Amino acid sequence: MDVLTQVEAIEGALSGLGHATARIPFTRELDGFISGIRAERVDLVLNLCETVDEDPTLAWHPAAVLELLGIAFSGSPSSALMLTADKVLTKRLLKASHIGTPDYRVYEGLKGFEPGGLKFPVIVKPRFQDASIGIDQESIFEDERSLLRGLEPFRARFGTLLVEEYIRGREFNISVFGYPTPTVLPLAEIDFSAFPQKLYHIVGYRAKWEKGSFEYHNTPRSFPDDLPWGLRSSLERTALDCFSLFMVRDYGRVDIRVDDQGRVYVLEVNANPCLSPDAGLAAAFRRTGLDYPQLVASLTEFAQQRLHDDAHKACGLAG
Repeated sequence: MDVLTQVEAIEGALSGLGHATARIPFTRELDGFISGIRAERVDLVLNLCETVDEDPTLAWHPAAVLELLGIAFSGSPSSALMLTADKVLTKRLLKASHIGTPDYRVYEGLKGFEPGGLKFPVIVKPRFQDASIGIDQESIFEDERSLLRGLEPFRARFGTLLVEEYIRGREFNISVFGYPTPTVLPLAEIDFSAFPQKLYHIVGYRAKWEKGSFEYHNTPRSFPDDLPWGLRSSLERTALDCFSLFMVRDYGRVDIRVDDQGRVYVLEVNANPCLSPDAGLAAAFRRTGLDYPQLVASLTEFAQQRLHDDAHKACGLAG
């Protein structure tokens, strides 16, 4: 599992930095989690939870419990994790804030669903799933008839769906890092040049997880140095605007498409991206000349700084 890969890598980095570590799983059985926290005398947590008992809608609950317990932790607060885990709510906030994003509809059943006004092709995404679960070439529909025919099987598997216009163009993964002031790491672009004409340019489930698939081996990440200043500036500004809007903290990733007119469209705001050494955020961090243990050290420093700041505020209030 990807989460266990992250756990092992971060545990190794923490040990190398001289920190004692303990693995404490978070499940619906909160008594066990809280008992583990107390038994290990935990004073700082690196939050790597992406689901709770395989339920992605609960991914923000570990952060909420840590907030209630008053324990410092890495990454975004529960509010940011809740907002960004919901693709529909994310779209609504982006639209309300006039940040470019593909037009969309919400599908909860054929009754009352009206795709009119959408430009085809469209891509269908589960409202709450992460890690491209439910997203692949079969998720793209080229006309309204095929869409209406194919929606119910998707809903039966994943529940409420987001039906979003497919944007042709370049795809960028933009990692943002830092606390209290975030900075944009080197911009990464997905290279789809090996894709045949019949395949849409998406990083779907196969591209991320099926090692024997064509997509897995033909969606490499690059860090272009020759982007026009205007495009680079627009991408960086949009990523920082999203970071601020969704109250993301410490680190995050914004996935963006740029069409042939240079228009920027936010596809996803990820407040809890993968922290494995071979993942996009770590790769972007290394482009700055720093290594993986330094990334992990920074995360602990961010959480410790909040712990110090909160203690300072408490002293000020007491005085």
